[in-house]
Amino acid sequence: MCGVVGVYNSENSAYDVMLGLFATQNRGQESCGIAVSDGDLISNHRGMGLVKDVLTPPVLKKHLGKIGIGHVRYPTRGVVDADNSQPHVLETLEGTIFAFASNGDITNYPTIKKELELKGVRLTSENDGELILRYIAWNHKENKLSVIDSIQKMMENIKGAFSSVLISRDEMWAFRDPYGIRPYSFGKIENGYAFASESKALDILRAKDIEEVKPGEIIHVSKKGIKRIKSDTLFLRHGRKGCSHCVFEPVYFSMPDSNQFGISVYEARKRMGKALASYDKGLEIDVVISVPDSSNVQALGYAQSRNIPFEIALIRNHYVGRTFIKPDQAGRDESVKQKFNPIKSRIKGKRIILVDDSIVRGTTMRKIAGMVRGAGAKEIHLRIASPPVKFPCFYGLDTSTREELIANSMNCEKLKTFLQVDSLKYIKQEDLSKAVKNTDDNFCFACFDGKYPIELIDVSF
Repeated sequence: MCGVVGVYNSENSAYDVMLGLFATQNRGQESCGIAVSDGDLISNHRGMGLVKDVLTPPVLKKHLGKIGIGHVRYPTRGVVDADNSQPHVLETLEGTIFAFASNGDITNYPTIKKELELKGVRLTSENDGELILRYIAWNHKENKLSVIDSIQKMMENIKGAFSSVLISRDEMWAFRDPYGIRPYSFGKIENGYAFASESKALDILRAKDIEEVKPGEIIHVSKKGIKRIKSDTLFLRHGRKGCSHCVFEPVYFSMPDSNQFGISVYEARKRMGKALASYDKGLEIDVVISVPDSSNVQALGYAQSRNIPFEIALIRNHYVGRTFIKPDQAGRDESVKQKFNPIKSRIKGKRIILVDDSIVRGTTMRKIAGMVRGAGAKEIHLRIASPPVKFPCFYGLDTSTREELIANSMNCEKLKTFLQVDSLKYIKQEDLSKAVKNTDDNFCFACFDGKYPIELIDVSF
């Protein structure tokens, strides 16, 4: 998760970065920040909380410049505090020389950290972003490599997912891991360029000619223009021939109005719902409802496929954040209580298809199903738009152990009883693959099948 935004040659880059971050607030809600260069100095502001609360008009007025980057954080590594927020800045006696923001997780973090420490490099946080920044900066300074060569060396040695943006006082480098795990797009703005984790942020910035940063690509933007550098090799392992986009992005993380990995998130979710509907021919149902907002489109696809009414019967309080990305279980449980309220007239006495995007730990869904049952549902048939989540993700999701994943401790029948629903069905992996148009085997399904595309050097499960 997390979201990054970069803007080059904007009259008010801080404001534009803020707009981009606001559009990608779905990707992280614990902290946010910006770094802005006026050509001489790089200023930085980070804080805990949402974009609207941290990047206020008085803050933005203090950060003037034409080059800016920003970040919203979903914590997977490191504690939830300001030190682990981004962007990270690198300061020397000459002042701040680099600022950096990244989305993703590093699988050999301890090894690289130890390597840097032996060279005298000390990290001030536990964040992957700072590790990448210091690795690049050390090679740039000590080994006298160009910034581009330093980034390529980092790509060869640091394993994991990263969609990143780096700025100096007057240049910008945007780059993406060779597997292209997390989404990353860019486009032209009036006098420059903008980069963002999701294409919808670029739409907000009125960017044109939007396309994706290719896996393993480095895009260098300077006063001379834009230069795209493709690595000679993708450094892929385990016999993979192509990239490994995270399939959980179109399932849950990304907003439906984004386009990524060559597909429309909205249309992919419609296809997931249609696939789920194909499993229920003959099942008599009165209404289809979703667990808003991330499964609205899947539920709509199900309802349209079977010509069954679709109702918004759970009303979401949009002032409560996404429960999956809360940093602890207590926070997730409390948010569910605050987040949803059922419309009893749409539920009472009805046979219901309840659609959600995934079941990870199970406690959230049990509370939601209980809420629907308490509103008078006659039957609840739960349909999940992803296969059972059985394996941890080490590339940017906060699921670090198999024990916390309920699909490992309960089969479908036991889980149905635990959730107190009348039936439970997951989408089949092959149907999910079709829904995201995975014709070239370019998606990662490791959280479902345990086939990790990137070597897990410093992790165990």
